[in-house]
Amino acid sequence: MTTDTTAATRSASAGEAPITVDHPLSMDEVAAVIARDIPAGAFVNLGIGQPTKIADHLPEELGVVLHTENGMLGMGPKAEGAQIDPDLTNAGKVPVTELPGAAYFHHADSFAMMRGGHLDVCVLGAYQVSAHGDLANWHTGKPGDIPAVGGAMDLAIGAKDVYVMMTLFTKSGAPKLVRQCSYPLTGIGCVSRVYTEVATFDLRPHGVHVLETYGITLNELRSRLDVELL
Repeated sequence: MTTDTTAATRSASAGEAPITVDHPLSMDEVAAVIARDIPAGAFVNLGIGQPTKIADHLPEELGVVLHTENGMLGMGPKAEGAQIDPDLTNAGKVPVTELPGAAYFHHADSFAMMRGGHLDVCVLGAYQVSAHGDLANWHTGKPGDIPAVGGAMDLAIGAKDVYVMMTLFTKSGAPKLVRQCSYPLTGIGCVSRVYTEVATFDLRPHGVHVLETYGITLNELRSRLDVELL
């Protein structure tokens, strides 16, 4: 990440106005921002799709333990070349590596970990997130779309902190951070933070706080979102 992003983090944590980085982030850069914010030693589940990129940005010395719902603790970064083992994949069937001490277990045991409150953080994609932390990420409600909830409901309710990684706007420009979700809900009041290519948001009981912005000003965000930003 750039030094500007580091400065934005310092400013946001000090309670000052967020500093604007001068370009929207790529999804790899968003993944790096999320990796920076995951506490050392945390047990973390990375949802299928873009959140799996986070594994490639976690420093080994942080001791973060990655859980995947198909039955593994101690997952490492994505496997490349000769590292690829077709029997060693994450829940999205992407080949991954294993870290020292990695463990394997039954799918049912994996879900018991998710439902039992044993995960510190999960990172999920989303179609919409409400200002109150409601999550909609399994179905748009359109006829013909294939619902794909997977283990998201279990993760959304079971993890101590739920982070969302998504683009802030749809291809048509509609906001995905909204006052109230119009899509079927995955979980109610479960999301604590939203990471996007143009801003990071903290969802708190008294409102939505903008922690960082990238290639957009706070006033521009306010003009495009029907959500009060603090």
